[in-house]
Amino acid sequence: MMDGRFDELERELADVEGRLADPAVFADQDRYAELARRHKELDALVTRIGEVRRRTGDLEAAREMFAESSGDDRESMRREVDAAEADLARLAQELRLLLLPRDPNADRNVIVEIRGAEGGEEANLFARDLFEMYRAWAGRMGWTFEVLGSEGSEMGGYKEITFLVKGDGVWTRMKHEGGPHRVQRVPVTESQGRIHTSSATVTVLPEAAEVDVSIDPGDLQVDVYRSSGPGGQSVNTTDSAVRVTHKPTGLVVAMQDEKSQIQNRAKALRVLRSRLLKLEQDRQAAEASEARRDQVGGGGRSEKIRTYNFKENRLSDHRIGLTLYKLDRVLAGELEDVSDALVADEQTRRLTEVD
Repeated sequence: MMDGRFDELERELADVEGRLADPAVFADQDRYAELARRHKELDALVTRIGEVRRRTGDLEAAREMFAESSGDDRESMRREVDAAEADLARLAQELRLLLLPRDPNADRNVIVEIRGAEGGEEANLFARDLFEMYRAWAGRMGWTFEVLGSEGSEMGGYKEITFLVKGDGVWTRMKHEGGPHRVQRVPVTESQGRIHTSSATVTVLPEAAEVDVSIDPGDLQVDVYRSSGPGGQSVNTTDSAVRVTHKPTGLVVAMQDEKSQIQNRAKALRVLRSRLLKLEQDRQAAEASEARRDQVGGGGRSEKIRTYNFKENRLSDHRIGLTLYKLDRVLAGELEDVSDALVADEQTRRLTEVD
């Protein structure tokens, strides 16, 4: 069965390689990108299956030699058998992961929205900390980072900030960041030195292209107004800020960072399309309201996916029971240990579901 599947995948890989070399396909960048993605998937599968076949042959040979050996040679062959069995177990696990149904958003970039939630100005300051953490992590991962819009607070925090992250594997990792984040620390707004608990919400959306979501202009209400800074003071003398309301869903997106009304409107529609795509994906999965509540929640102290405790330099991810005592480094962008654990947990759960 494996041999038949392997031969089928090899034929498809050769076919895709042939089509990628076709100038007509290269001229169609969307088609070329789709084929390049499939080539990457097939190449990984064919490589792993080839390794399984090779190590299976090695194991059979090692077992035969072990049965015929004696003395020091027998111990050496036992090690060969053990090594081949361990490699096959690892390769089988990798192959099972590669054969899992593909996440439809795997190749998408992400739009992230962070909002200060419960805790007043301290929540807004924490929202800024989270933003800086993700920006530093993006730099470590080689992702590109673009702020789409923001609303600052009195003390330099963010009531809300929206940004775009582009790069390889960005959805696979960033999607696990969605949800209420809780911080425990002595806030700069506290004169008595008491530890307070505040929270911020992070929403992660797959970026939608215009072809993914069609928006009827008649469904939009577009309001323009003067952009404002912390405290509400006007920072622009023209009506450049834009608020777009999608009347069928009630979704509202406001943008004011650009000086041009046209630019702010384009950014607002970009975010709106991504929200609508996520809403439709959730609906198709029969979990629309649950999926969004899982990410946004009410922002209350009792709801959280992760806690950041400054006094103990501790980060705790409550979904997987992970605790790390290097909060300072995580906030500096070293999120790999947390992200790796969350990705591994998702893979384990998905493998369990198909067993």
